[in-house]
Amino acid sequence: MKLFSIVFERIPLVWFLLGLLFFATGLYVGFDNRFSFVYLTVGAGCCAYGVAIMLFRFMEQPKQKTATRLSPNFISLGSTESLPVAPKTDEDQTAAQSAAE
Repeated sequence: MKLFSIVFERIPLVWFLLGLLFFATGLYVGFDNRFSFVYLTVGAGCCAYGVAIMLFRFMEQPKQKTATRLSPNFISLGSTESLPVAPKTDEDQTAAQSAAE
């Protein structure tokens, strides 16, 4: 089932790339060939269809509520809990005092 969703999400890109392939084929065979205009037309149609699918999907996405949307000024600093500080032993305190002297 996951494979179908992966393919379905990329359908607009597939149509667009297929259109570019047809368009490139039409340019490759040259304008002397009578099918070059067919290739160019099909390529332009495929590209337009891919862009249209992408735009329709973008327009159909559910709008996110303002209450659940983050502020543009929000900067995540990661976890809000800090690591507990280990209590200092007497040896650490005496070493720090002797180094300060």
